[in-house]
Amino acid sequence: MKKLIKDLTFDELKKWLENIGEKPFRASQIFEWLYKKNATDVMQFTNLPLELREKIGDEFLINSLQILQHQSDGESIKFLFELGDKNGIESVFLPYRYGNAICVSTQVGCRMNCRFCASAIGGFVRNLSAGEMVDQIINVENFTGKRITNVVLMGSGEPFDNIENVFKFIEIINSKEGKNIGARHITISTVGIAEGIYRLCDFPKQVNLAISLHAPNNRLRDKLVPMNKKYPVEDIMKAVDYYIQKTNRRVTFEYALIDGVNDSIECAEELGQMLKGKLVHVNLIPVNPVEEKGFRRPSKEKIKAFFETLRSYQIQVTIRRELGSSISAACGQLRRRYFNISEN
Repeated sequence: MKKLIKDLTFDELKKWLENIGEKPFRASQIFEWLYKKNATDVMQFTNLPLELREKIGDEFLINSLQILQHQSDGESIKFLFELGDKNGIESVFLPYRYGNAICVSTQVGCRMNCRFCASAIGGFVRNLSAGEMVDQIINVENFTGKRITNVVLMGSGEPFDNIENVFKFIEIINSKEGKNIGARHITISTVGIAEGIYRLCDFPKQVNLAISLHAPNNRLRDKLVPMNKKYPVEDIMKAVDYYIQKTNRRVTFEYALIDGVNDSIECAEELGQMLKGKLVHVNLIPVNPVEEKGFRRPSKEKIKAFFETLRSYQIQVTIRRELGSSISAACGQLRRRYFNISEN
């Protein structure tokens, strides 16, 4: 079975070339075709000798994804990709004033089983390789004709449950030979895997950290995020405090607002008490409805009241721009509908 060429770092590609008797400078040429020109066929590498192109083609796949579906709300575009093993993953293209972002999936399915998320419907299937994550960027750029400047690992899957491939993915897209996307423009979103947060403190790339919190206490979070039983709120906050102390970088807390569940003023007060005085930012996310889950987004009045309560604690807070339900914007919805995946 062929390997995916984008699973190789620049140094790994140079080593492979040396092992087959080729000059290491060819790695720069290959990376330029892959990451600057977004080539999807080895025969496009026209400044390489035909014999070398044939060797690459015999050994490697150049592209691992095919677009099955795409849906747009006029700005954002949701993509459903088919992998080589016929599994499906999703990515979202998000145009902003400051540049173009992509929400990348890190796994097929997810084992975190957050109650408001469609990604875990059908269970965990497998991890994505670094190259399969990179190919989400390449394919979206080729489709839209626009360069991706910001990457959020916030699609299907838990990045720290696939940490080695995620770190390798970041190394490839951050490298000057690769996509050359600045580390400060890359964000890892985790449900709160404490060991991953500690490992990120020592990761040489200064990427951003986001925590999917969704509740201010263990009693409520146990119901919404089952992984909280293993990583309770106090353990997450201890890891976050260490991360801030070690890196001096702001941490974002994502909070999915669910009508009648975690959107009360009391929840906002408790969250404010917990985060006040810390180097943090809260991103409020009115939940996207998922029919199997039965959750609804709060009214605009309740969202505003929650927002203003956090502001009263001098906490930096924003409300995420809504992605239309017309593009099945919640993680996993497009995949679930296309493959007819249901709750276990």
